[in-house]
Amino acid sequence: MKKYWLISFCFFVISCSNEKVSQIPFYNEPDFTPHFLSETVADLQITHRIQAFSFYNQDSTLFESKSLQGKVYVANFIFTRCSNICPDMIAQMKRIAKAFQGNPQVALLSFSVTPWIDDVKTLKKFGDKYQISSAQWALLTGPKDAIYRLARKSFFAEESMGYNKDSKEFLHTEHLILVDQKGRIRGIYNGTLPLDADQCVEDMKALLD
Repeated sequence: MKKYWLISFCFFVISCSNEKVSQIPFYNEPDFTPHFLSETVADLQITHRIQAFSFYNQDSTLFESKSLQGKVYVANFIFTRCSNICPDMIAQMKRIAKAFQGNPQVALLSFSVTPWIDDVKTLKKFGDKYQISSAQWALLTGPKDAIYRLARKSFFAEESMGYNKDSKEFLHTEHLILVDQKGRIRGIYNGTLPLDADQCVEDMKALLD
């Protein structure tokens, strides 16, 4: 029995060594150390996943993370009264949305970091103002503690400096976070820069391939 186990293990090692290493890194820690791995090795070594969540979108519909299984998606964190970086982030997210318009394998998420202000009606008006289609792009609101915990512990939204903060400390970041079909973080980009948005689009295309 031991002999057969050793043979099987050798075949596994050989298959892993021959498998193509992804050019899109995997991220497992809030310091965003990139890991360039094959898919098989990543399944073993990359343990971090975006945790399950459910929040209401701009259509007053409960949006559940299980609907994202098998999809590539981009998430960011905004608030409707933000007048500095948020309009720029929305502009770049719109460019990403346009690149994948009508693609059912792609989603965009914008979580409100002021959910006590941004109820579903406010998000609906905000979406109408920026011509955001809820079919592919969800504007989400819900309990502050839940959003902040998800942002910092799951999405690493503020990188390492925000990981240990609590919900009393305001969350504000320009990052766009790319998540793959298995709920793993694959990219972090400056959401105010067209060049970073372009790179996000290219990385998404690679993941979809």
